[in-house]
Amino acid sequence: MIRNIPNKYTQKMLKDMLDETHKNTYDFLYLRMDFRNHCNVGYAFINFIDPRSVITLAEQKMGKKWTMFNSEKRLSISYAAVQGKIALIQKFRNSHVMAEEEAYQPKIFYSSGPLQGQEQPFPKPNAAYQKRQYRYQSGSSGSTKKSR
Repeated sequence: MIRNIPNKYTQKMLKDMLDETHKNTYDFLYLRMDFRNHCNVGYAFINFIDPRSVITLAEQKMGKKWTMFNSEKRLSISYAAVQGKIALIQKFRNSHVMAEEEAYQPKIFYSSGPLQGQEQPFPKPNAAYQKRQYRYQSGSSGSTKKSR
């Protein structure tokens, strides 16, 4: 996971930043969003095809300030509980986030072959789910827990 992302960053901005040094080295990207305020909540899930890419990203970016929006935040990297492209797809494919605007949805990319790094269609849900009318635990974030 990448943490301490300035809240005004979009998933496209994050992808562009990653592609400056790590183009075609990851196959999953999801910047968690606050849907009500249309800004991110400060962290993203990224799955690198080769774990060594995490090391080079850390060497190049960890602890450094973000270049946009005059943010004082410094990029940090942490281990996520869910690891691997397949596990991340399983985590999100039946999630209500897939009913949100496309720009707010997780993205997957081909992991190998001539299409490596190009966006791949996200698998359709494999379990019934309905678009919920409530927002999430904090009232608006990408959390999967029901608001009370």
